[in-house]
Parts: sequence; C-alpha cells; structure tokens
Amino acid sequence: MVSSDFVKQVAGYGLTTATILYRMPDHPRLLQTYIWQDYDMAPRFPELHRFLEFWQRKLEGPLHSVTVAHSRLIKPAELRLVDGMVSLH
Repeated sequence: MVSSDFVKQVAGYGLTTATILYRMPDHPRLLQTYIWQDYDMAPRFPELHRFLEFWQRKLEGPLHSVTVAHSRLIKPAELRLVDGMVSLH
C-alpha cells in the first residue's frame, strides 16, 4: 500500500515549513515562535491558509508575521549519458 504522503508528493505537493511569529495574549509586546510543517502546493499554499484561518478563528495570540519555505521533494530525474561500462565479477 502506498503512503498518503507519497501520493501527495507525486501530485505536486512539496514540504512546506512556516515560521509563525505571534504576540503573546497576556504580554502583547512579546513575540513567540511557532513552526508549522506539512505537505502543501506552492504558490497558493491552501493547507497553510487553512491553518492560518483556523489560528485566527480559534487561538488568542494575534499573528505578527509568517515566513514560508517550500521544497518539492520529487523532482524530474537527472539524465547523464555514460561513455563506457565496467563489469565487476
């Protein structure tokens, strides 16, 4: 059976990491860091947007900034021509 993560990667999803800075509810001058990571589709990032909408609806810490890094894990294969062949016994 194929894992759901592999199926997402084949469909074009890549690993997305978001560094979220938010203000502490009791101490609004202090910033706290939260790291979020999931498979998502660049450049629209629907999973990240869904998470940030949840954050704004349900959590008390107001968002300060979000920094996103994204990498596709499955990329087109590299092809190199070989000039010769060596056989080992």
